[in-house]
Amino acid sequence: MGGTVVGLDFGSAAIRAVEVQAYDGAKPSVVRLAEIPLPESAVRRGEVVEASTVGTALKRLWSTGGFKSKEVVLGMGGSRVFARELSVPRAPLTQIRESLPFIVQDLLPVAVADALLDFYPIAEEDGETGPQVSGLLVAAIKDAVTANVAAVLGAGLRPVQVDLIPFAMTRALAPLRSARGRDVLVSIGANSTNVVVADAGVPLFVRIIPNGGDDITRAIASRFEWAPEQAEQAKRMIGMGSPTMRAEDRPVLEVIYEVVGELLTSIRTTISYYAASHADAPAQRIVLSGGGARLLGLPIALQDVAGLPVTVPEPPALATANKRLAAATTDGDVFTTAFGLALGTHS
Repeated sequence: MGGTVVGLDFGSAAIRAVEVQAYDGAKPSVVRLAEIPLPESAVRRGEVVEASTVGTALKRLWSTGGFKSKEVVLGMGGSRVFARELSVPRAPLTQIRESLPFIVQDLLPVAVADALLDFYPIAEEDGETGPQVSGLLVAAIKDAVTANVAAVLGAGLRPVQVDLIPFAMTRALAPLRSARGRDVLVSIGANSTNVVVADAGVPLFVRIIPNGGDDITRAIASRFEWAPEQAEQAKRMIGMGSPTMRAEDRPVLEVIYEVVGELLTSIRTTISYYAASHADAPAQRIVLSGGGARLLGLPIALQDVAGLPVTVPEPPALATANKRLAAATTDGDVFTTAFGLALGTHS
């Protein structure tokens, strides 16, 4: 592998790429980053729908962004990807991975043959039947992954790894935390929300909630028969309310509260589920990120609902790697997933 690798994040409205040097070292450096808009419906909830359209966009992205490496790491998330806690008898990692199809069928919503499986080891422990390895089972529906890989190959790029987006988020955000204890990393994207409990940068628990910021926009547009652009503007202006809010904005506020309330309840339920099964090591704070997290008033609302302090990392993760490039972007936070995908060892 060359000296740099590119993390590639497929969004519903744009593709974002970050090229990182020394990606598996202590001081990774961002050397290039860029994004390119996508036509509506080319990518849906992180999955490529129109491979030729996305392939053409990737070629333009490499040209306009000046990317040198053709080696890329893809991220997968959404409703057709999940991670579950799993303990297996201690064995070499290769052997554990080979055994997964025979031991995890009951944990999957589809047949084993239709899923791609991986195991992320966390710790060794003594079980009732002997030494065990505890970790996370990661599963993705095959056709969701192959469509994204096909688009990348069609653009002349070489995928070196397909990674779970919550893992990428953890790598990007965890180094920003100096406080001790377990964090709940919550990243609210356009169409999904990633919740990761992490300790010292190690993901211990992962859930992907199939709701995000675009659900608010769609609800406003549907309720008032507005164009998506008008609904998005209203969402950004009104948020969850302010002292200067106009009386005529209240109907929109009610829609926002309705949709955000469902999302916050899902986040709280996820955190409560983790707390119930890990009473000896509870999470101590929430680190909030993602485009959806910028909704006016949302951090305070999440803090009230979850009963944990909420922090928003500053500066953005990209700034820790290259302040000049982060400052040159209009919103460095949108590149966090791509940045996290580029980090680590890829094989």
